[in-house]
Amino acid sequence: MLYRKTALRVAAPVAVLALALTACGGGDKKDSADKPKAGANEPKAKPKPESGGELGTGESATGKVKEGDASVTYEITAQKVELGTEADTKKMVSDPKEAKGLVPAISYVKYTHKSGAPLKETPDANDGTTIWADGQRGTLVIGAADDAPGCEDPSSIEGWKQGETHVLCDTYLVPKDAKDLEIHWAEEDGEPFIWKFAAK
Repeated sequence: MLYRKTALRVAAPVAVLALALTACGGGDKKDSADKPKAGANEPKAKPKPESGGELGTGESATGKVKEGDASVTYEITAQKVELGTEADTKKMVSDPKEAKGLVPAISYVKYTHKSGAPLKETPDANDGTTIWADGQRGTLVIGAADDAPGCEDPSSIEGWKQGETHVLCDTYLVPKDAKDLEIHWAEEDGEPFIWKFAAK
């Protein structure tokens, strides 16, 4: 299921580029009026969006993915974005001109299988992930992050079952001078959850 990553594919030596977050109390009324309510002065926790929205660093979203014939619920947490160099980009493309001004950005996203049947095939959980730089979607490099440190190759994951966690990565090409990076993850036809990171 690569519905988000199949707009355009161009052959490359290392990978294929594709253009591609009230309690009730009794008691005397007078006493109740004189006493502040518990938690009245405490800051309210920011509610998690039910379908899409911005999340803070370390916050998780929950979403469903069709895995084979079954629907699996995942807890998703975008951990970080790591940037490479233009020299790294040149190794990923056949024409050096395609690398000019672009650097690879690798998204690290943690997925925990919360409910649903064990997977029988390669997981599609990461198909809903994209990287954006300064408001523009980057260019996907398919397969480039499979051997990056801390990333797992989806094709090597077998029988992913409830309670298990894996870190899956994607590589996108973004402008080398980008300031604001975002990892987006969305269910099919859903609004994206968004995690923001500063470019380093």
